[in-house]
Amino acid sequence: MDDAHGTGQALTGGNASAGVVRVGDTVRKPWLPSTERTVAYLLALRDRGIDVPEPQGRDDAGRFVLEYVPGTMAIDRDPLDAELLRRIGALVRAIHDASVGLPVPDDWGVLIPAERADLLCHNDLASWNLVIGDERLVFIDWDAAGPSTRLWDLAYAAISFGHLFPPDEPDAAAGRLAAFIDGYAPDDTLRTALPTAMARRARAMHRLLRRSHERGEEPWASMYLNGHGEHWDQAADYVAEHDRAWRKAIDR
Repeated sequence: MDDAHGTGQALTGGNASAGVVRVGDTVRKPWLPSTERTVAYLLALRDRGIDVPEPQGRDDAGRFVLEYVPGTMAIDRDPLDAELLRRIGALVRAIHDASVGLPVPDDWGVLIPAERADLLCHNDLASWNLVIGDERLVFIDWDAAGPSTRLWDLAYAAISFGHLFPPDEPDAAAGRLAAFIDGYAPDDTLRTALPTAMARRARAMHRLLRRSHERGEEPWASMYLNGHGEHWDQAADYVAEHDRAWRKAIDR
């Protein structure tokens, strides 16, 4: 059944997509305690010229309704080419710049907090959350949005879009990272801090999964057992090991 009151077509591909369905030209997903703030953030970004899914309120079942964005998920095209990576880097920069000046509530909890959070961020800017359309490039799944920093959010995005994961060759990964960073065009302070932040961010992701496994907190506990724990453990080692390659790529 594919109507406003039915179950709709289940959407898969994300790591925490339970209960997410497509109904016509909309997506329906659970309304979370943070959703009201997420909606306000999305609307503010749209007002500032960022193309994000349009929030459309709640349906009769109490679900969050937002625009369905057609296209191909970037993860299905990993690793991405340099031209596209520059566009994505520029989009991440535009999102961060558009977020400047928005209120940053200190009681808005996020999964992996940043030190001295001062900017609202997506917090999961990755290839599994980017839709590549015919004329659009849109980040979806803003449920993890909340207070962070430009550096912490960029570090995670750089790992994903640089595809800094073993067993990829470090030189090839460094080339992808350079293209993404060229698109973002960070200042010298951000460039210098980014490699260390990337290593810390990858390790923090592994800690989240391991801690969730120990506490039985889903969906992260199951993700830890289903290979994500090992993936991020190895990724953290890989990112730290090749620090020199990342610095060279980012500084050029």
